[in-house]
Amino acid sequence: MAKLINNSLSAKTPIKKVAVIGAGTMGAGIAGQVANAGVEVWLLDLPSSGDSVNALAERGFKRLQNVNSPGLMSNEAGQFIHCGNTEDDFEQLADCDWIAEAVVERLDIKQALYQRIDAITGPDTIVTSNTSTIPISLLTQGMPQAFCERFAITHFFNPVRFMRLLELVRGEHTRDEVIDTLDQFCESNLGKGVVVCEDTPGFLGNRVGVFAIQCALHTAFKLGLSPTEADVLFGRPMGIPKTGVFGLYDLIGIDLMADVAKSLESILPAGDEFHQYAQPIPLMTQMVDNGQTGNKGGQGFYRDTESGREALNLITGVYKPTTRLQLPLAQKAEAEGVAALLDDDSVYGRFAWQVLSSTLNYAAALIPEIGSNILPIDDAMKLGYNWIYGPFELLDQIGAQRVVERMQQEDRKVAPILLLAAKKQGFYQVIEQQLCSLDQCGEYVAIERPPGMLRFSELRQTLTPEYSNAKASWFVHDNAAIVEFHSKANALDKESMDVIRHALEHAQNRQLRGVVLHNDAQHFSCGVNLTAFRGFFETEDYTGMDNFLHHFQQTMHAINKCPLPVIAAPAGMSIGGGFEVVLAADHVIGHANSVMGLVEASVGVVPGGGGCKEYLYRWYEVLGDIKAAAWKAFMIVGYGWTAKSPLEATEQAMLYPEDQYMMNRDRLLSEALSQLDKVKKAKPRKPLPMAGEETYREMMDWLFEAEDQEKITQHDVAVGSELARIFTGGKVKANTMMSEQDLYDAERESFLRLARSSDTQARIVSMLDLGSPIRN
Repeated sequence: MAKLINNSLSAKTPIKKVAVIGAGTMGAGIAGQVANAGVEVWLLDLPSSGDSVNALAERGFKRLQNVNSPGLMSNEAGQFIHCGNTEDDFEQLADCDWIAEAVVERLDIKQALYQRIDAITGPDTIVTSNTSTIPISLLTQGMPQAFCERFAITHFFNPVRFMRLLELVRGEHTRDEVIDTLDQFCESNLGKGVVVCEDTPGFLGNRVGVFAIQCALHTAFKLGLSPTEADVLFGRPMGIPKTGVFGLYDLIGIDLMADVAKSLESILPAGDEFHQYAQPIPLMTQMVDNGQTGNKGGQGFYRDTESGREALNLITGVYKPTTRLQLPLAQKAEAEGVAALLDDDSVYGRFAWQVLSSTLNYAAALIPEIGSNILPIDDAMKLGYNWIYGPFELLDQIGAQRVVERMQQEDRKVAPILLLAAKKQGFYQVIEQQLCSLDQCGEYVAIERPPGMLRFSELRQTLTPEYSNAKASWFVHDNAAIVEFHSKANALDKESMDVIRHALEHAQNRQLRGVVLHNDAQHFSCGVNLTAFRGFFETEDYTGMDNFLHHFQQTMHAINKCPLPVIAAPAGMSIGGGFEVVLAADHVIGHANSVMGLVEASVGVVPGGGGCKEYLYRWYEVLGDIKAAAWKAFMIVGYGWTAKSPLEATEQAMLYPEDQYMMNRDRLLSEALSQLDKVKKAKPRKPLPMAGEETYREMMDWLFEAEDQEKITQHDVAVGSELARIFTGGKVKANTMMSEQDLYDAERESFLRLARSSDTQARIVSMLDLGSPIRN
């Protein structure tokens, strides 16, 4: 199995046993992440009168095993969870190091629980609440000061395993060592980006995030934009997730989001700007009454039908067919940056300006109420809401002075720190090769992260690229080369390969320690650029397609042959061509939530960058039987199966047992740099004995039978037959030897044959235009 790296900080953590009280979505999620870290945890809820007294806790545990969004990294992690109830198992709390309360948001219930906890635990047991609405002063009202000193709020975001933000809130009496211990454990062991907050309404993430959502929602209604129009703007063009405001409402639940807005409205002071965007919209109230609550109800602002996706007309309340909107302004902003949105005086530009200026100024106005520094707000929005850039990073991209001047022309109140930034050099500056952020006094303060934490998005601002193009760059740091992809979804093309080649060659010439493949984007790489392949087949340039594939393969081979160690440090998705890059590296240090796999079959092609070759070698090394290895590779690649964690990836020979992973993705780069001197180069691949024609025929029989049973489609058979040919050698005798280059050539031959197929072309076009491939 890939090995979990425990850094020196986590080894000092005194938290060895945890209890979570409340086995709902959040409580079960917290328990699951503690178990993922290899720490014993008791999951307690109220006793049940049915067959099992622990039914509620057991239900929470089962929720963690959801195959679509698993809260556990592996079956082994589940062994650290003990299910119980708050009557029979309450004594388990006596020797816990940390007790996390995640019960219903009722003050009386929480306070009664704290009384019981205080009676059974000692002075060193830390107690926290997962609340996001009740102040600590109320939670601990009437409790002894000794209890208040060991109490804090740990506000996790849902789903706990995958959302990086943890808001850590201290009370008036909370001891420093309690905050330090929680900060250390949750950052190092649980992999969270910990933001220490003041005890203010909504803390940071929801305070800004819900404001942005509500502002976008009300502005869209006011300007008469359709859900599709608003969502294409309130997404990647603004540097935030592509879900959009209406899509996000559907995802979370229209009724639940309405409750969130109402709850935040109830705890914010009367003069807060949030109130102008908090009022319920009559159409949405009617939708909830009709059961149109979003994805969970089958319909909301959008719904999926047999004939395709439909969007709600916000005036008539009638659903109409919709497709992915290609809005030139949105495309321009994605290509040129968020500032391009503000150069447009159409209704789309007015929407963008109203949402951006209001949200960014609102975030700025929270200084100094929530603290003196802007960094926690930017961190909260990136870690808790998956924004690509925080509010102050966006203001730097747009230009603080530009925003201030336009707001003043409109006679709007501007936040004091935004006025300061407009007079100075923005919110962030590199001073003496140190990235600094602006504080409320107008001073630039050096950004300091815990030892071992290194975000490349921050480091790169202090570096100059050695070679760069539109798709990738490489830099030198710590006497090592760092290669970064930075295209849309980090899709790979010839320019990406050119940067890798340049880095490999010059790292050798300059005798650097090695090469690290890493980036700070949401995903390491979502594969090869399908748009480029669409261009190839639409112009019938199959020679150009073959040249690209050959260039990609030889770049992967160059990674193998490079005398310097090459480490891949991926996070997020590494799929398709992105995973072929990971496979080519000598060593992998991945994130605990890394998703890996060769998924090309879904769009009607085969892995063509050495993925088939490498995967067959790996299974042969594991099994020692070429026929069994061929079948394993054939089934997994044919179904486009993806591993949802490094542990799953190791089980499926996608990673070596020697490969490693970390719970916190912000530690990947530092760890990879530190291990370059320890990595051994992979040995050259010897020719493989192929399984041959008999196994090939068996695979073809399996494909035809699966088609007859309607498990796969006609074109799946075509793709599967090419995979069978690659993995067995096709119509050759058993044990015929094939070299790496022979397998590279077989991949390209199959890829090109499939790419000429109208069925494959239809899948690729559907994937690009509609977001998913058709099943043909």
